[in-house]
Amino acid sequence: MSVGSLVGIVVVVIGILASVALHEVGHMLPAKKFGVLVPDYSVGFGPALWKKKVGDTTYALRAILLGGYVKIVGMYAPARPGTRLVGRGGKPTLAQEAREASAEEIPEGQEHRAFYHLSAPKKITVMLGGPMMNLLICFVLSAIAMMGIGAPTASRTIAEVPTTITSASGEVASPAYEAGVRPGDTVVAWNGQPVSTFADLQRAVGATAEGESAVLTVERDGGTVDLTVTPVTGAQGARIVGVTAGYEYVSASLSDVAAANWQMFTGTASVVVRLPQAVWQVGRSIVTDEKRDASGVVSVVGVGRMAGEVTGDSQALGLQDTRQVVAVLLSLLASLNMALFVFNLIPLPPLDGGHIVGALYEGARRTFARMRGAQDPGPADTARLVPLTWAVGGVLVVMSVILIVADIVKPVSLG
Repeated sequence: MSVGSLVGIVVVVIGILASVALHEVGHMLPAKKFGVLVPDYSVGFGPALWKKKVGDTTYALRAILLGGYVKIVGMYAPARPGTRLVGRGGKPTLAQEAREASAEEIPEGQEHRAFYHLSAPKKITVMLGGPMMNLLICFVLSAIAMMGIGAPTASRTIAEVPTTITSASGEVASPAYEAGVRPGDTVVAWNGQPVSTFADLQRAVGATAEGESAVLTVERDGGTVDLTVTPVTGAQGARIVGVTAGYEYVSASLSDVAAANWQMFTGTASVVVRLPQAVWQVGRSIVTDEKRDASGVVSVVGVGRMAGEVTGDSQALGLQDTRQVVAVLLSLLASLNMALFVFNLIPLPPLDGGHIVGALYEGARRTFARMRGAQDPGPADTARLVPLTWAVGGVLVVMSVILIVADIVKPVSLG
């Protein structure tokens, strides 16, 4: 592995870690704002390398930098009267074990600061805070890439003028070189018609009849020079003069960034909707000769490999310079955060979307009770979803393993 590839992988690892850490900040800030006790916020897992307590919260940096977490106490409400608490074997149900563990997290005298006491809108705000943070990161990173850095676009300044070119009839002298066009010249006009972009020049050349000459006006050394050029028909059938454009970075507008983010959202959502099928196809490709879909789903390992390609072999990918490499890396991290945003909104526990659905159910139930003049039913008993949480968690682990194995043995390449 080259040093360049390693740089890309390190950048993505740090970017992923920061994205996950900020996701948890998105949950923590509204929770603390609403008075919920948040005793722990950690970047990474395992033994603490550094930690400091500020107010009620202990902030820590841990040894295994594979994500992070925030502990919000009292996620599960106590069971309502009449709820079955033990299973057939006399042991507590999974739901009851979750309720008991949740209750044990609450320090004595702090019961009023449990998460389950929040209103449904506040619960939704807390759980939606993480995904919304990822959406914000996506927008900021894509804005930096598209507006701050911009996209390389062919300019009117000539970069190369070869002495010979390949025409429909074979190798011939370059009309532009023969006419005196040189690298560094900036195209101003064609037959007196102003040229605003390199595309304008290409259209003007293409409209010139076979054997007809034209006056190419270029800017050189602060003045203008008129040169007579006779285009020829290239090997692809288009009229050409034999010049290669330089490039300049053109910034996108805010509306362009918004449109790109919407396209990213719809594309990611379509992948998430067919995620089981997509993972099945990836798994099948591991044991068959079937080619992986270049636009399909990948794991964080796949994202890291792509970043390594961008920084390690940028010329082979057609990237112009370091500036464009940085823009591609930012776009890669932006798409990753969009994936985190969409994926976490899946309405199943343990994902944020599952908690949001629970809060919506609670809010609807309380609203209907109020409309009927009935007693407040209290918070929803979301602990009942713990068996589903374990099942979904197991499926996600299996999917992750399949994708990681595929990204190691049969990776997707950008080239």
